Amino acid sequence: MARRKRTSGLTPLGPPLTVRPSSLGVIRTYFLTGLIVAGPVAITIYLTWSFIKWVDGWVTPFIPARYLPDTYLPVQIPGFGLIVAFVGLTLVGFLTANLVGRTLLRLGEDLLNRMPVVRGIYKALKQVFSTIFSQSGTSFRKVGLVEFPEGAWSVVFISAEPSPSIERLLPGGSAHDWVSVFMPCAPNPTTGFFFLLPRSKVIELPISVEEGTKLVISAGLIQPESLQDLDRAIDASAVAGEQDHPARSSLTASSRSNR
Repeated sequence: MARRKRTSGLTPLGPPLTVRPSSLGVIRTYFLTGLIVAGPVAITIYLTWSFIKWVDGWVTPFIPARYLPDTYLPVQIPGFGLIVAFVGLTLVGFLTANLVGRTLLRLGEDLLNRMPVVRGIYKALKQVFSTIFSQSGTSFRKVGLVEFPEGAWSVVFISAEPSPSIERLLPGGSAHDWVSVFMPCAPNPTTGFFFLLPRSKVIELPISVEEGTKLVISAGLIQPESLQDLDRAIDASAVAGEQDHPARSSLTASSRSNR
């Protein structure tokens, strides 16, 4: 007598079902893809065009009409004022480099220094421009972390060291290696807070100022590529069987020494 084959009573599963996206979902995906591609390009073109028009609006009124190409052409050529401004500033720098230019500049500064209100504005602006555009300046060339508020860490831009006269007035005096830091606010990095801290309280990050600015503006959404490369190198060393990566060891030691 033939035995019957027992069955578990379960229905065998068929082939997996393929879920096709709806037409609305496909359109939404294409729209977001186009927005991601075209958005940065459009904003970059808009900002560049606005800057050119802004410079043209400032410079063009000072140029006689007979020298403007718009007088002889049927269309308006944008950027002519920008070219004139670039040539003019370069010429001013060239003239200032010689004796006659330095003498005229000194006379102009002496005149401004006699004006009560204008004197303070000019000195402050001159110091800011000299610090930002100086080729030998060291401000805002490093990015770091400081514990602010307590228990949280904030991204800061490391500036120059304070003057010795200010260090002597600080607690501990010159015994501490003081450093100036600027903590920007997200998403507008042009505003923030300025601190004088001991260098031991600041953890330097191996990223550029540009990457740090992107990190602040995006509120952490755009991570620095250099840190991503460092993470990949650490992960690769872990897969290879190394106990610790030299970069991680140095960062860990720096973090412990700064606490």
